[in-house]
Amino acid sequence: MSTDPTSSFYTDNAAIYAARDRNLPRSRLDAFLDSLPVGATILELGCGGGQDAAYMLSRGFDVTPTDGSAELAGEAEKRLGRPVLVMRFETLDSSDAFHGVWAEASLLHAPRSTLPDIFDRIFRALKTGGILRASFKAGEAEGHDKFGRYYNYPSAVWLGDMLSAGGWKDITMTEADGGGFDGEPTRWLYVAARK
Repeated sequence: MSTDPTSSFYTDNAAIYAARDRNLPRSRLDAFLDSLPVGATILELGCGGGQDAAYMLSRGFDVTPTDGSAELAGEAEKRLGRPVLVMRFETLDSSDAFHGVWAEASLLHAPRSTLPDIFDRIFRALKTGGILRASFKAGEAEGHDKFGRYYNYPSAVWLGDMLSAGGWKDITMTEADGGGFDGEPTRWLYVAARK
């Protein structure tokens, strides 16, 4: 059993978390998919219960779903009927392999100090011109939710500066109000960038 409260949460609650009603606007995922070539290769970082991967597969994309939790990956495999790679962000070691990377509400659990290296790894994994889409809970400082899960809570300025320093192009940030699994009102930060 993990001593990390974030990992422990997903281990202990995998079935409930994977089965939840997400009610996310499909328009963001559709916009991402519409910006990619037909049948493009997509790496999904933190697939959770596999809902987004299932949709991407239904649209004809070549998806590699991953999750840092073996238990959540198992739940996603049930939904997808295919293997899900159990992988932590900091172990990503691909080069020029993907047209797109989808990281919906996943990178927000990576410690701030690790994000530059993780974004470098994502950059290397993308083909030239490849697209990253990610979302974060916006904020100004690291913290935890009522379940003890860690969040890096970046601001748009902080995140934009880091991505620019990493060589990313066409960086756009949008913010919107929403919620999360904890039921608390959340300010979401949506990031798009190109290699």
